[in-house]
Amino acid sequence: MIEVRNLTKRYGSKLALDNVSFDVAAGEIVGFLGPNGAGKTSTMRILSTYLPASGGSVRIDGLDVFSQSLEVRRRIGYLPENTPLYDDMRVLEYLTYRGTLKGLYGRRLRTRLHEVLPVCGLEDVRDDIIRGLSKGYRQRVGLADALIHDPPLLILDEPTIGLDPNQIRQIREFIKHLGKRHTVLLSTHILSEVEMICERVIIIQGGSIVAADRTEHLLHSMKGGRRVTVEVRGPEDAITQALQAVAGVRSVTREPGGEWLRFVCLCESGADIRADVFALVTRQGWTLRELQTERVNLEDVFVELTT
Repeated sequence: MIEVRNLTKRYGSKLALDNVSFDVAAGEIVGFLGPNGAGKTSTMRILSTYLPASGGSVRIDGLDVFSQSLEVRRRIGYLPENTPLYDDMRVLEYLTYRGTLKGLYGRRLRTRLHEVLPVCGLEDVRDDIIRGLSKGYRQRVGLADALIHDPPLLILDEPTIGLDPNQIRQIREFIKHLGKRHTVLLSTHILSEVEMICERVIIIQGGSIVAADRTEHLLHSMKGGRRVTVEVRGPEDAITQALQAVAGVRSVTREPGGEWLRFVCLCESGADIRADVFALVTRQGWTLRELQTERVNLEDVFVELTT
């Protein structure tokens, strides 16, 4: 569905994308991840024909994004990070207008409105003015706009930004439902959502792809490692250096806290450092309040690949 080859984008002297290449197969839900400024939004705007590239090639459903942009747009539903809506219009009025812009008329337009409104949970607010809608409903209107012409590919840039936990859960289930009929490329900073929604993950850093694989393979790439959380009272620098010197520790991260210092240690495969850490803290005369272990998650992979 998506074929990107040696994609390059420059903003003056700044290189935003450096020979980026990746594929997304039809029917996949793929997470497109990266820290701020990594090149995610530039890539998604190029895929959506909103932005020209400086070099390389992009094909959507076999069509060239640069020379066949109008045909490509008919196959894409794009939800940008900040949903652009006409606040003075009513929901049904707005979606009718947007459907018309996308080439829908008469019975076909009415059919799509009839299908999209309940799927997006907008039937109860179909006659409401958009200005008065909550953030969650505005996101739903944006999704309905992206879906109105029934495109095979959906590109969603931060679809849950600004939503409360209940709204995030609703949008998450909605995206999983969409994946049954559409290919979805999803960008978000909520990595737990990616683990629950996406079959595969692409991670970009500094304008280059640093990982592209199935989620479980990326987790396994951490060599079966685990995280050990240590909460202790004592001198921060000395504790950090001591934990880094423990056999089997790959990295140590200090988490925000108060009087008690909280550290997260990423460990090598098969390493269980808890006994050594307990002995270390006892030997130094520090006070230990918590020592626990848990599996590595996508956030750990992301941090290791992008820092």
